[in-house]
Amino acid sequence: MKVSVIVFPGTNCDRDTKWAFEKIGADVEFVWHNEHDLKNPDLVVLPGGFSYGDYLRSGAIARFSPIMQEVKDFANKGGYVLGICNGFQILLESHLLPGGMTRNENLHFISKFHHLKVVDNNNKFLQNLNVGDIVNIPIAHAEGNYKVDEETLKKMYDNGQIILKYCDANGNELNPNGSIDAIAGICNENKNVFGLMPHPERAMESLLGGSDGIKMIEGFMK
Repeated sequence: MKVSVIVFPGTNCDRDTKWAFEKIGADVEFVWHNEHDLKNPDLVVLPGGFSYGDYLRSGAIARFSPIMQEVKDFANKGGYVLGICNGFQILLESHLLPGGMTRNENLHFISKFHHLKVVDNNNKFLQNLNVGDIVNIPIAHAEGNYKVDEETLKKMYDNGQIILKYCDANGNELNPNGSIDAIAGICNENKNVFGLMPHPERAMESLLGGSDGIKMIEGFMK
């Protein structure tokens, strides 16, 4: 599998993401924000960070980068796209995923491991996990408070687009940022564009605190 990791000014999780996908056997290449060629990937990943310094809103400027037109075209043709943290925010701003982000409910930057519950695994990303599985994945964000209108939210549930929720170790809802319905990750209606605030690329080795991220990203290898 070939993976293209998009790098914007202010991206800081690009090397972590490259290492994580190489660890599961992928061929990974960086693609700069001002390029017009995705390098013929099987998967495009928009990693975490602070693209363009998070001025205006997180991801609001990155959506206008030249490479994002290529990402949109790739996604609209059915190509797989994964946005992690700031990458998720960019996908929202680019209207490749529904909804938007606001500041965390407590107005503070949150950085810690947090449990997630798999809500829907009928997609490539989470196919190695079962519905109801609990994983422990780091979060690190200031604008992770996901919002979407009620009508769209209902359609997302009906279409299986709500894929991950925040919870405690026992699976009970535990919302760190105020996101509607404690949502941590979603996908588009066609289930080829995925976004989540937690960082699976930071949960690849027990030595580093946990390896639950492996099963998540390995789904793209099948």
